[in-house]
Amino acid sequence: MAITHALAALPQEIAALVSASPHPELLLSVDFSIAAASEVYLELLDAPAQAVVGKDIREVFGGSPGLTGLAASLETVVRLGTKHWMGQGAFLLPGRREGGGELIFDVVNAPVLSPDGSVVWIIHTVRELGQLEAVRETARLANEAALQAAEARLRSVLQTVPDAMIIIDERGRIESLSATAERLFGYTMAEAAGKNIKLFMPEPHRGQHDEYLKRYLTTGEKRIIGIGRIVVGQRKDGTSFPMHLTIGELRSANRHYFTGFIRDLTDQQMTQDRLKELQSEVTHMSRFTALGEMASTLAHEINQPLTAINNYLKGCHRLLERIEGEQVPALRDALSRAADQALRAGQIIRRLREFVSRGDSERRVENLPKLIEDASTLAMVGTRENAITVSFRLDPRAEQVLVDRIQIQQVLVNLIRNAVEILSESPGRRELEIETLLESDGTIQVGVSDSGTGLAPEVRAHLFQPFVTTKQKGMGLGLSICRTIVEAHGGKIWADPRPRGGTIFRFTLRVPEESEEAALGQQ
Repeated sequence: MAITHALAALPQEIAALVSASPHPELLLSVDFSIAAASEVYLELLDAPAQAVVGKDIREVFGGSPGLTGLAASLETVVRLGTKHWMGQGAFLLPGRREGGGELIFDVVNAPVLSPDGSVVWIIHTVRELGQLEAVRETARLANEAALQAAEARLRSVLQTVPDAMIIIDERGRIESLSATAERLFGYTMAEAAGKNIKLFMPEPHRGQHDEYLKRYLTTGEKRIIGIGRIVVGQRKDGTSFPMHLTIGELRSANRHYFTGFIRDLTDQQMTQDRLKELQSEVTHMSRFTALGEMASTLAHEINQPLTAINNYLKGCHRLLERIEGEQVPALRDALSRAADQALRAGQIIRRLREFVSRGDSERRVENLPKLIEDASTLAMVGTRENAITVSFRLDPRAEQVLVDRIQIQQVLVNLIRNAVEILSESPGRRELEIETLLESDGTIQVGVSDSGTGLAPEVRAHLFQPFVTTKQKGMGLGLSICRTIVEAHGGKIWADPRPRGGTIFRFTLRVPEESEEAALGQQ
């Protein structure tokens, strides 16, 4: 029925239109009295017109399960003056057709408005959907199809999700395993289905898990749900491994499900262990080299006053040769002994310098990009927090170098850490670049540049000397150690201004000759 406004029709005409409608319709007054009914509607009620027209619809449908919803819908139409759809299955009529059974309908109540916009009539229309049992069966089949589609999507996710994924119920029983989880733990879904998730846990977590689950279901207190944490898992062969676990919760009807997303940290832990080992080696070598550099510097500085002392003692000895007296021979002997001891001290210090400066180390043919990768991993802690952009420009020809791996990594770590410290205190864009270049003379040049404030010329002139530093708490040995190491490898190190602002530290390394590679390969 298309009537929604009373301008073009009188009440009698509206009633006639409703009575002749080919659809199941009723014309209601605002007090819910039935003014007209279509023949199709009367057939649905299995009642004559005189038993319906003129009566309150609440009386006519007094036994209908949908009466409460119908009354609320009609009141909404009168109050708001708008059409109201009750929805499928919201209204039921007792069916008295052959075969029996309750019928279910789709119901719409629409207002007929006066010129001032007030509601004067209500047209109540129903659309028969079928018998209740048939509708319920259709809904059941639709739900089953939706469930099957959801299960298919879940299987697809479980087969393709990159992390291990496990679904358990509120009792900890395994409902689903992803393909990655099967490979990670060594169990197939057929082996694990229905078993407690403790199957994947070593002690003491295995014995405590049920209590954790029970406590959450009882108290609702979330301790690990939604929070990633590192735990230990156990494979089918009994071996344990570190893993990162994130747990999510799903509620379906009255049941709880928990989804665990697991990432194997075995390779990451091995990498971290290797980095710790490498860091320990570099730290040890750094301390040893710093000690050697300090000893060399002190030997150089102390040797000068010792030489002066020896010269003064010899001068005193010559002066005593011109003096006579009983104590003079003893004094000359003492001065000679003192001079000898000063010479002896100087010889000891010279031997110490020779030992330190000799820099005996085990040099091998190493892969330079790998050295840079390991050193930068150690040195770049904090670059992300300080918004430092790191880039690499590595010459593919600059690959093999003849070096002591730990010492050269120490040089790289020192230079990169210095750049990070400078950039963390610098305004504007923070850029750190590491580059390598194979030179025409067969050496490889390594550069570490930063976009910091740069170095003053007077600082750059003495930058690689011991005890020269731009840091408030620095000892001034880091760059001096770098110079000692690089020069011991037959290279050189220097600093240049960066064209776009900042500083570039460069040093050179020697490419091994074929004979050296062959000799080292036979060791």
